[in-house]
Amino acid sequence: MEKTELIIFNLISNGGNAKGLVYEALKSAEEGDFDQAQALLDEADEFLKVAHQTQTDLLHQEAQGQHHELSILFVHAQDHLMTALEVRSMADGMIRLYKRLAAIEAQG
Repeated sequence: MEKTELIIFNLISNGGNAKGLVYEALKSAEEGDFDQAQALLDEADEFLKVAHQTQTDLLHQEAQGQHHELSILFVHAQDHLMTALEVRSMADGMIRLYKRLAAIEAQG
C-alpha cells in the first residue's frame, strides 16, 4: 500500500470509528446513561486526535512544498473526518439537552 493510501485509510478509519462512537454516546445519553455517554465521547476523541494529527501533518507537508495527489478517495477521507468532527461537536449540545430533560423529568 502506498503512503497516500495509508494516509487516506487513517483518515477514513479514525474518522469513522469516532463518528460511530459519538452516535453510541448519543444513544446512551438518550437512555439516561450519561457516564457511558461521556466514556464513549472520550474514546471518540482519541480517534479524532489521531485523524486530526494526520490532517495537520498533511497541511505542514503541503506548506513545505510536498504535494500529495488529490483523488476522489482523498476528498472522501477529508469529508469523512470533517463530518465526524461536526457530529462530535453537535453531540455536546445534544447531551446537555438530554441532561436537562432528565433533570426536569426527575422533578416531576
